Amino acid sequence: MSLSPSQVHLGALNVSPLGRPFNVSIMPPGSKSQTNRYLMLAALSSGISTVHRPLRALDTDLFMDALVAMGVPISRGEDSTQITAPAGRISGGVSINLGDGGTPTRFLMAIASLARSPVTIDGSARMRQRPIAEGVEMLRALGASVTYIEEEERLPVRVGGGALPRGGVIEVGRTASSQFVSALLLLAPRLERGVDLFVTQESLTTPSYIELTLDAMRSWGVQFDVLRDARGRLTRITVPPAPLAACSRLIEPDASSAVYFLAAAAIVRDARVTIRGLPRLSTQPDAACLRALISMGAHEWSSPRGMGLEGTATLNGVDLDGSHWPDGALCIAAVASMAKGRTRIRGLETLKVKESNRIQVLAEEFAKIGTHVETTEHSIVIDPEKSSPRPGVIDPRGDHRIAMTFAVLGLVRPGISIADPGCVAKSYPNFWSDFGLLAGPQAG
Repeated sequence: MSLSPSQVHLGALNVSPLGRPFNVSIMPPGSKSQTNRYLMLAALSSGISTVHRPLRALDTDLFMDALVAMGVPISRGEDSTQITAPAGRISGGVSINLGDGGTPTRFLMAIASLARSPVTIDGSARMRQRPIAEGVEMLRALGASVTYIEEEERLPVRVGGGALPRGGVIEVGRTASSQFVSALLLLAPRLERGVDLFVTQESLTTPSYIELTLDAMRSWGVQFDVLRDARGRLTRITVPPAPLAACSRLIEPDASSAVYFLAAAAIVRDARVTIRGLPRLSTQPDAACLRALISMGAHEWSSPRGMGLEGTATLNGVDLDGSHWPDGALCIAAVASMAKGRTRIRGLETLKVKESNRIQVLAEEFAKIGTHVETTEHSIVIDPEKSSPRPGVIDPRGDHRIAMTFAVLGLVRPGISIADPGCVAKSYPNFWSDFGLLAGPQAG
């Protein structure tokens, strides 16, 4: 495998197939989900908090820049970041553009509801298309001031200023995104009445990310109560008002980034990868992709301090519920295109409102390289037996996860190039250098 500029498409990156298996140990950058959650908790706490090994990528850097602009001092070191929460209300009074950052935008809207002066929040053209109306209604139900500036139900919005939101009871069903639910739970201790959240549908959207939020709150010392039904699904979350104390927390390696290396090992026979520092029992949702790959036929070795995978001679098509790990589902689909038999991945309805319409883009780019796919709004079916592989230049539409997914497939499929390879900076700035290790000197 080699990485080189494409002669076919200006600015594209060729990914050449590997000529041999690899045996590598990788530590991906810090978890984006954990970093954003701990940054928000730190900004809402008293005193100086420290986040060790945070993700330093476009999304998280924009979030930190936004917090600084709103009056939250942040000192960024090589391996740790210190966040000094303001003694009183966050100042606000600024205009902030968070680009494509879905989680930072929704988290910042919640924090900005506490600001003394209104905060204008905007994003990229794609972010202006992504849903925020449900979150706006939730914030308003808790007493926050939120105003649409140009178009109803779309960014930009003006948040905060005037009286503080008091909190209270909200009801949540199947939302377009779980990020606002997480934002309100993280905000809840700072509200006079806290938040009493009732789930009105059978299940929350992407409940695994709500569980990750609760895990971060628990780690930070936030007190809350949960009720579950007989199947363990969340039905009510009660977060009372309480002061938040400063904390020091270590960020795990990013499970979503680890998926690409686990998948690479799965599709290259006799290849091995070890993900250092990522526990098999991590609460990050995409850590479950390890089990998905094992179900297809890859072999595992793991310990409480890391996880690993080995490729085998044959991968088999499977039927999978990807609702708990929708981001990782893209790369699992790429692996499925090299399996024996048909694979269906369902529960993917949130993918249409991500950085791109990921189901649509995945299907279009698979079709470009001759992979047979069938899609609905919430599922994708990959059928290798009906495929006719051919070369192609992948257009990720600026979506980091699309680019990294097809890079993995390029390890075994000749002729794949990635246009706009720099889009990986959103979550994994060093992806291409780490990916290049798969073709480097091998460990014994």
